[in-house]
Amino acid sequence: MSKRILSVSYDRSLLATRKMLIESTGHQVTNALGFGQAKTHCVAGGFDLFILGHSIPKKDKLELIKLFRANCPAPILSLERNGEDFVPCDFHVSADDPEKFVQVVDNILAGDKLGVPRKYNV
Repeated sequence: MSKRILSVSYDRSLLATRKMLIESTGHQVTNALGFGQAKTHCVAGGFDLFILGHSIPKKDKLELIKLFRANCPAPILSLERNGEDFVPCDFHVSADDPEKFVQVVDNILAGDKLGVPRKYNV
């Protein structure tokens, strides 16, 4: 069954690439370019997963996590670059490995039924 994902980034090309990767696995992706669009989509609700891109400044990621937690029970996945501090969300994955990223998204949406740990540090 197709899941709904809100993907947030401050970079239009990264959003497009991420959407293409995820939709190739059969899920629906709503892109949000910037904080304002993310807030609007989040409040509208109905998502199964929130993805925060690595282009989002840490301060904004923290605000978005707070907003998402207040509006929806969906898990939050943060894309990270090596050496970045992790933000307090449900999952983390490297932004440098698209194949692993798609696998992690699928595992999260499957409810970790494959025995994958709740916290990812890939």
